[in-house]
Amino acid sequence: MTLPPKPAARPDRVSLWRYLRLFRQDILSAQPARLYRAWMAEFRTLFFRSYLCNDPELVSRVLKDRPQDFPKSNRIREGLRPLLGNSVFLTNGETWARQRRIIDPAFEGGKLRDSFPAMWQAGGASVARLHLKIDKQAIDIEEETSHVAADVIFRTLFSIPIEDETAAAVFHAFRAHQRTAPVLNLGAFLPLPRWFPRFHAHKTKATAQHIRRLITHLTAERAQQIARGNAPDDLATKIMTTPDPETGRGFDTDEMVDQVAIFFLAGHETSASALAWALYLLALYPEWQERVAEEALALDTAPGDFAVLGALRLSRAVFREALRLYPPVPMLVREATCPETFRERPIRPGDQIVLSPWHLHRHERIWDAPDAFDPARWETENARTAARCAYLPFSTGPRVCPGAGFAMAEGPLLLSMIARDFVLEPVAGRTPVPVAQLTVRGKDGIWLRLTPRRSQRP
Repeated sequence: MTLPPKPAARPDRVSLWRYLRLFRQDILSAQPARLYRAWMAEFRTLFFRSYLCNDPELVSRVLKDRPQDFPKSNRIREGLRPLLGNSVFLTNGETWARQRRIIDPAFEGGKLRDSFPAMWQAGGASVARLHLKIDKQAIDIEEETSHVAADVIFRTLFSIPIEDETAAAVFHAFRAHQRTAPVLNLGAFLPLPRWFPRFHAHKTKATAQHIRRLITHLTAERAQQIARGNAPDDLATKIMTTPDPETGRGFDTDEMVDQVAIFFLAGHETSASALAWALYLLALYPEWQERVAEEALALDTAPGDFAVLGALRLSRAVFREALRLYPPVPMLVREATCPETFRERPIRPGDQIVLSPWHLHRHERIWDAPDAFDPARWETENARTAARCAYLPFSTGPRVCPGAGFAMAEGPLLLSMIARDFVLEPVAGRTPVPVAQLTVRGKDGIWLRLTPRRSQRP
């Protein structure tokens, strides 16, 4: 049976300096194969120790039971700070709690239903663009999934399509930023004081500043609409008009820019990654593709109706399996703040705790056939048990992604819309190699050949 592509593991023992070079290039291929079986592993550098934890009990302790004792690591924030500032993705403690109290209501209850028409419109625009591209021998599907995911974000957040001048500028600037921003920079490895320069690349800082200027324009414009009473009822308006129930204070413009930056990164970049891999997996396994395409005909019975999501069970299973094999955020890093013992090993304050969805999702002691693509696994007892303790595409516990439900509606919907209209085939000689950039992407793209199943609809 053909297995989906997986990066080759490094040799078990390498020098520290080679490991650091490999780590900066790609954190996935920098890891040894033993991590797919280990419950815990220790890594030492000159300045800190880190522990990768695959033991479900430890994962639960860190993320669910005592998250206040294991906050987000300052080291992992170093490379993201130029773009994300003090967004909810990077903060800890009361700052983070206040931000979540303001943000979470926008994603609760029936709010997803309100966003569904915008998702549908973005999906229709994506299908139309793909129909215009099929004269090419092959296309990099990551380019289109990035395009449509950005379109969803702008339509649901600011009620503007990707064709809007500012939205398009943010999208293209972000693509440039992704190519220049390493996952980790010097500050992640060295104990630098706060005042010491972080040596971000000039292009990284320039693209981040450009994106933030564009987002500031959108946010300031929305604040004026809210003041005039003519703002659309979208996610940006909901968040900007929600006061913290404890302090009564909402986000000011600068704070909102930070949050929009992470919404764009988390809601666009992660969704684009997951959708691209899901489409590739359908191309690699045509029997599943045909089943999803047949199921997707349900979209024609109730165009734009939120209830249609209930009919996309196979598409949802495929998307969940893509998230398992290629979790967009492959590693989560926390920092111990008090003495602890993990599996009889002493943990000191300042030690880094690495929780790796990439390894948990493929752990040989937890999952049946962990490297195989099998959407049917989600109906098995093994997968149900594993999902409770070793499936973290959106993290878990108090810091679970507030947009998880949003993503699990968007992903299956867009997957179904594309599979309904096109036959997807892999391109010979262009097997994608997973690498960790800001998210898990194909090293040289994810190339597919598309053939229309039917003519473009009006």
